[in-house]
Amino acid sequence: MNTNTHTLPLAASKDKAFAFLSKIENLPKWATRFCKELRQDKAGRHRIVTPQGEIFFRIEADARTGVIDMYGGPGPDAMAYWPARVVERPGHGSLFIFTAMQYPGVSDADFAAQCEGLKAEFEHVKAYVE
Repeated sequence: MNTNTHTLPLAASKDKAFAFLSKIENLPKWATRFCKELRQDKAGRHRIVTPQGEIFFRIEADARTGVIDMYGGPGPDAMAYWPARVVERPGHGSLFIFTAMQYPGVSDADFAAQCEGLKAEFEHVKAYVE
């Protein structure tokens, strides 16, 4: 499995960046290539429309540690995992760290395109939190 860790230095505080990135409602604002639409079903579970189709999606976050774990997949019990974290940069803002993992069935070309797309999405994060 290939992995690719992306980092985004932010002038915003850890608290401000975490508050924005940890809310699933903000996903369509910054992850515009990945999340075309966010929906909530009657059971309160979130689904997003991606370029590959609709998937279940959830975020588990801990403000104390800055961990923002993102999960998505075809069902609530079959989800891929994307670990992310916001950490303080002493004396100067924060750092958003996101690790992309290439799961079985994802071609090398599709994984490379997903990683490249993060660069554009990171610009959206900067626009919202700085």
